[in-house]
Amino acid sequence: MKNKMKSIVAIAILMLSFGSLEAQDATTKTKKFKVYGNCGMCENRIEKAAKAIDGVSEADWDKETKMIEVTFNSDKTTLEDIHHSIADAGHGTDLKTAKDSTYDDLPCCCHYDRKKEK
Repeated sequence: MKNKMKSIVAIAILMLSFGSLEAQDATTKTKKFKVYGNCGMCENRIEKAAKAIDGVSEADWDKETKMIEVTFNSDKTTLEDIHHSIADAGHGTDLKTAKDSTYDDLPCCCHYDRKKEK
């Protein structure tokens, strides 16, 4: 009888775990978008700006493709908030242009072609 009770409890715990995973998956989103930059310093700055947003769990920018992949909780933030944070750090995205003054403050090697950004 004890073993049967342990099995029932184990099954109940597993069912509850799967239920919470499904709820998490409904709010966890992964998206890719263009972010302008050039080098490893850009990569660090871009990823840091994305991860600074509450709800962003992962951010990975590829310097060759200029694409970032972000994973975030859509109950805590929006894709637009992530674009704004990255642009506020000086890197334009396909939805948000960085301010001239912020861009100008970037190290010279980080000055990407702004014509493509606009």
